[in-house]
Amino acid sequence: AVRPLVSGSRRGAVPPSCLRLPPLPPSPLRPRPPLLPRSPPRHHHRRLSRHRLPRLPSLSTTAARRPCFPPVHRDLLTAQHLVSLSNRDRTRCELFDLHQQIVPLVDSWGWQKSIVERRKPLVGIDTDTDEDHSDTLIALQHPPVYTLGNGSSEKYLNFNIEDSPIESHRIDRAGEVTYHGPGQLVLYPILNLRYQKKDLNWYQRSLETVVNRALQSAFSIKASTIEGLTGVWVGDQKVAAIGTMCARWIVYHGLALNVTTDLTPFEHIVPCGIKGRGVGSIKQILQKASNGREYNDAELMDIAYDSLIKEFADFFQLSLEPSPDLYL
Repeated sequence: AVRPLVSGSRRGAVPPSCLRLPPLPPSPLRPRPPLLPRSPPRHHHRRLSRHRLPRLPSLSTTAARRPCFPPVHRDLLTAQHLVSLSNRDRTRCELFDLHQQIVPLVDSWGWQKSIVERRKPLVGIDTDTDEDHSDTLIALQHPPVYTLGNGSSEKYLNFNIEDSPIESHRIDRAGEVTYHGPGQLVLYPILNLRYQKKDLNWYQRSLETVVNRALQSAFSIKASTIEGLTGVWVGDQKVAAIGTMCARWIVYHGLALNVTTDLTPFEHIVPCGIKGRGVGSIKQILQKASNGREYNDAELMDIAYDSLIKEFADFFQLSLEPSPDLYL
């Protein structure tokens, strides 16, 4: 006899396997609902908070002010590249380095006039119309020679100009008579003041500043200027003379610094028309401060040259580009 399914059985009893029915197939009229996505765990947002984006550096930090270079180029940042980066915003200036050579005055004078005449047609009314974008710097020494400016008076000569003890020339610069010779470093900058400051007095004071800085940085010589007088002085001795000329705001001629100069020829003139003051040189000043120590003339000239052109380039914000020839 078959026992009833419910009577006599406890609640929840499973029927015999022979009476189990297979599950019904899903009805086509009532499809199964799609599976819902599992809800994220309670710590989901907490996990995201552990992976925040890195904070960007503040613009006020030192790191933010440093130039940012692509990593692939960092190995290429040699001293030469850093110099070129620092010169990026500077005016180009051709450098003709003849500082260890003795060049006749008439040659250097001809070079300057040729460069100025070549640049004059490029000069515009202002920097917007100006096509003269490159300056020039010539460094050299001269053989013994006296030069007189346009309006120089012969009363400052202690000899008859017709019977000069050495070569003499009257040239197109301002100022009175001076002497050039071996051991004197001469710089002839040919600059367009439209890109600096259109003020000749400012330019001459700027050249004095350049010399002062060069003497201090290279030789620890404290030089100064004297109000009303042009040039650079150490005590009562003049160590650098300055004379310039200007055409359409292109300045030329320049400065002469006594490095190892024989000062004897200055005794035959009143240098720059200034009475009661003497003339000195870097070598003389150093020897006096070191109880007569001997110095190598060529080394002193090299040191003075390196310091002077560095200070010159920094002051006028120029990018010096050495040129092998004057192409004149």
